[in-house]
Amino acid sequence: MRIGEVAALVGVTPRAVRHYHHLGLLPEPLRRSNGYREYGIRDAVLLARIRRLTELGVGLDEVRDVLADAEGHDLREVLEELDADLARQEALLRERRSRLAALLVQAQEGSLLPGGPVSPEIAGLLASLGGADDSPAAVKDREHLAFLDAATPEERRVSLMAALQEMSEHAGQVYGLLDDLVGQAPDSPQVARAAEALAALLPDSLAAHVPGAGAWGPAGALYEDLAPAQAAAVRRALGLLKRRQGESA
Repeated sequence: MRIGEVAALVGVTPRAVRHYHHLGLLPEPLRRSNGYREYGIRDAVLLARIRRLTELGVGLDEVRDVLADAEGHDLREVLEELDADLARQEALLRERRSRLAALLVQAQEGSLLPGGPVSPEIAGLLASLGGADDSPAAVKDREHLAFLDAATPEERRVSLMAALQEMSEHAGQVYGLLDDLVGQAPDSPQVARAAEALAALLPDSLAAHVPGAGAWGPAGALYEDLAPAQAAAVRRALGLLKRRQGESA
């Protein structure tokens, strides 16, 4: 058989056959007097084995090891590793499809955010805020929440969003306090009053997500995006929350 014939018989391309020759997976067959390769049944059987292994997802370097192992030990190990890898991929695909299904529901309900996709937790939180779109603080808060959604590790994001959900009914008051601080000096008496009012609206569950001094993490970027007086009030309010938690402990 010529190269095109054996390739067609096995279901691969002549180019693949030449590539397997180049890699040493498929020995070079005898050549005819005119220089053309002459393939036999054994070549076709070996070529078919290479094709089956690659279709399973076995890498070509591993195929070489499998073909060199007469007793089949390497093949078993390779297939076991491949099966474990496929199981991980299946789990990942199921998780991704689950998240995609939630986003499709949001799209059908018209609640999918233009800047999405976001996690289901923040989607629910943003939906519950509503009604304060005329507030500059509200617009900025949506950006900040989207940032926290991306920057917060998954194991902490759910509880953080749950804590923020607790104060969503007071969102209008929070935005009003922050809007009134624009243009104020950070040491203004109004900042202290706003901080106390904000602290009273913060749920105790949020205290677990307030980092210690010098370890603000993502919060540092949020403070930089606030007006100086707003940042000062928020810092002070969170400090009051932590102190309140310490006194009640």
